[in-house]
Amino acid sequence: MILTGKVWRYGDNVDTDVIIPARYLNMYKPEELAAHAMEDLDKTFASSVQKGDIIVAGKNFGCGSSREHAPLAIKASGISCVVAESFARIFYRNSINIGLLLIETGTPIEKIEAGDTVSVDLSSGTVTNQSNGVKIAAPPLPAFIKKISEAGGLVPYTRNRFAAKEI
Repeated sequence: MILTGKVWRYGDNVDTDVIIPARYLNMYKPEELAAHAMEDLDKTFASSVQKGDIIVAGKNFGCGSSREHAPLAIKASGISCVVAESFARIFYRNSINIGLLLIETGTPIEKIEAGDTVSVDLSSGTVTNQSNGVKIAAPPLPAFIKKISEAGGLVPYTRNRFAAKEI
């Protein structure tokens, strides 16, 4: 599967408090959270993001508190995946649980700017900047993570396995 979208570019240490500010944690509907995603970091994000867009960031994306609201707000905003040099571990796990795709390059992401168009090959892990031809090799997603994402998250994945008597 290859995902292609416009880049929203952010730096290092983007924490969950700017992904979805604490003042919105009383909301539980994904679309309500999406309306405030990245609000304290990027005032234009929630009103301008399009379905299929891709966030590209630096090190330690999703650091801070362990709120599941953060990846949920990103996914509900229409972002198809997040590509970063590294992710905070709890954010990574919460993202898998709700079916948000993450690509961790393990190396600095250079020559990808806001507004560029990138494609992400989930099978090979290759991130290609369609705007300038630069390619970044990342480890491909493990098959079980792809299956969890395709199911819509860990709960639907588990329900499907129970229904199919795979558990």
